[in-house]
Amino acid sequence: MITKIIALTLYVLVLFVIGIIASRKVKNMSDYYVGGKKLGFWAVAFSARATGESGWLLIGCTGMGAIAGLSSYWIVVGEVLGVAISWAFMAKRFKRETDRYNSITVPDYLSSRFKTKTHWLRGIAATVLSVFVIIFVSSQIVATGTAFESLMNMNYFAGALLGFVIVLTYIFIGGFVAAVWSDFFQGLLMFLGLVLLPIVAWYGMGHEESITTSLHNIDPGLTNIFGSSDDTLLNVFTMLGFAMIGLGFLGSPQVYVRFMSIKNESEITKGKWVAILFTIITDFAAISIGILARVFFTENGQDPEAVLGTAGENVLGMMAEQFLPLTLVAIYIAIVLSAIMSTIDSLLILASSAITRDFYQKIFRPNVKDERLTKISRYVTVGIAVIALGIAISIGILVPDRELFWIIIFGWSGIAATFCPVIILALFWKGYSEKGAIASMISGFLCVPLFKFVFQELDGIGQYFKELDVLAPSFLIAIIVGVVFSKIYPPKQEVIEDQAR
Repeated sequence: MITKIIALTLYVLVLFVIGIIASRKVKNMSDYYVGGKKLGFWAVAFSARATGESGWLLIGCTGMGAIAGLSSYWIVVGEVLGVAISWAFMAKRFKRETDRYNSITVPDYLSSRFKTKTHWLRGIAATVLSVFVIIFVSSQIVATGTAFESLMNMNYFAGALLGFVIVLTYIFIGGFVAAVWSDFFQGLLMFLGLVLLPIVAWYGMGHEESITTSLHNIDPGLTNIFGSSDDTLLNVFTMLGFAMIGLGFLGSPQVYVRFMSIKNESEITKGKWVAILFTIITDFAAISIGILARVFFTENGQDPEAVLGTAGENVLGMMAEQFLPLTLVAIYIAIVLSAIMSTIDSLLILASSAITRDFYQKIFRPNVKDERLTKISRYVTVGIAVIALGIAISIGILVPDRELFWIIIFGWSGIAATFCPVIILALFWKGYSEKGAIASMISGFLCVPLFKFVFQELDGIGQYFKELDVLAPSFLIAIIVGVVFSKIYPPKQEVIEDQAR
């Protein structure tokens, strides 16, 4: 335990040093929210991937590999495609447009893109962003408490509170620059940790037969890449549910604000390959860790559910303790926290920008000075974090069997379904209108809870929607509604002319 505490202490000290150094670069709102748009491709690529992956990669994905087997590799396919399309076809356009409008938040960009005369678009965007970001942050705090509980035998609530204090401290000091630099450091830890463990476990298990054969002996359904059900349609929906997670990379604000912050478009070209390779390697490794864990603990006569948790949430910690020396196990605690905190910091900055910049400054106090806003931003960040902590504590009390994969995906899906269709249509369709964008956001926002709590409970078809999950259908409806409303209420001529430049 002493070794684990030392490793955790060193990790926290590094984050605090990053926050202190970054604070010296925060001179105005642009610095606090987008790093002054001066960041390089290595930092942005690692930060975007660390933020996009979050705690669900190390805790959720490893657990899903143990539960679902080979079919969970569809997550890798979906995420790689999403990241590749985002960096190759959308990032430069988004960077170019946000620079042209001097935007520092996503609602900033949308208001300028549609030349709005009222605050409806900005207000709805900021409201929806704040709501789902708080849900997403709370899910990450849940993951923090679970990680401390699993890896250090700490009480869930104490672990959640400790992680909350750590991440809030360095973000409060250094803002977006601290988030990106810490994400780079944390992304490196995640990458190295995920690559090392399956290799060591593979050799440590000393298997005479293939892992696939062993997995098949446990349950033939685990080796079916299309799913374990006898219902073909259900397998198709399961496969799509995993793969469609990648849709969230096509415009989610917490990822796309990184494209605003990068120095220039040539840096995006370089960062593209870093981001794609990072995704391929880490996602494949995470699923593989879960599969290896299912084989190892089953063959050693242990009940996988008892050892790995009902949702596989203990996979990474158990495998690290089984195959690595104590010193490296201690480092893995920092790696798990890295995955979680790299997302929490970005989300807190994002929600803070929506409330401070898009509500307070742009709607209520347009003449307020930057110095005043930077100070307010820090206090807003604290307030949002406290609300998210309260939700995470409530989840710990009311939902003792916390299935992290799906809790995190719900928050991720809410942000993605609301903003990704809007960003895609805004970048690629000149005929997209302000009313179409508002309709897309509202429909995407409402469809997430609708599909989660209504469609998934329907007799007969509910099981299919449960496997498909909420993102894909919500995303599709938001696209369709946005197109229909834009045809009914076309954009103003000045908007069309501006987009034609």
